[in-house]
Amino acid sequence: MNAFALILRRDLKIAFRRWGELATPLIFFVIVASLFPLALSPEAYQLRDAGPGFLWIAALLSSLLALDGLFRTDVQDGSMEQLALSPAPLALIVLAKTLAHWLVSGVPLIALAPFLALSFYLPLEALPVLVGALALATPTLSVLAALGAALTVSIRGGGAIIGLLVLPLTAPVLIFGTRATSLAIHGEPAVGPLYLLAAFAVLAISLGPLACAAALRVGLE
Repeated sequence: MNAFALILRRDLKIAFRRWGELATPLIFFVIVASLFPLALSPEAYQLRDAGPGFLWIAALLSSLLALDGLFRTDVQDGSMEQLALSPAPLALIVLAKTLAHWLVSGVPLIALAPFLALSFYLPLEALPVLVGALALATPTLSVLAALGAALTVSIRGGGAIIGLLVLPLTAPVLIFGTRATSLAIHGEPAVGPLYLLAAFAVLAISLGPLACAAALRVGLE
């Protein structure tokens, strides 16, 4: 557990030193989500109906940005090999690095989403469901993106390949996240989609680091 805390603190320090890489996904999320209302009809009911899908697509794409360097920098400078040879399980190290990425990218995205949702005329009663759904979905997205980064860690310019690998896997998260938000907008219970998002998150956090660790060991050989 000490190794987990050390890796988490190290990656957070590195992330906060690279403000450009840290802000890029958030700026992308804000720009994309802000442009959609300008391209649609100004009618409130049309924006309200289309808003959940646009918000979730923007959140999904922004969460995949800047993930090419999640493991690649450590592999290139040799620190990943040292971590793999350390007594700490590699899956635990992967979990710490993924958690650090989620804290610096997923949490700010969740905080920004309610403000951007107002541009789509989403009712205030639906905002807690939107925030809760994103809080459940973004860990799954981070784990899936980490898996893509681990699979392509030995490939130069693997950023585009990560998107091709990960985007099909994120379809269930996108579907149920959008569905939960839409149900909340119309005043219907959204418990079912939220339970499914929670199940996806538990499954991803439980098995994802193991799969990432196996992929990294292959990439390091």
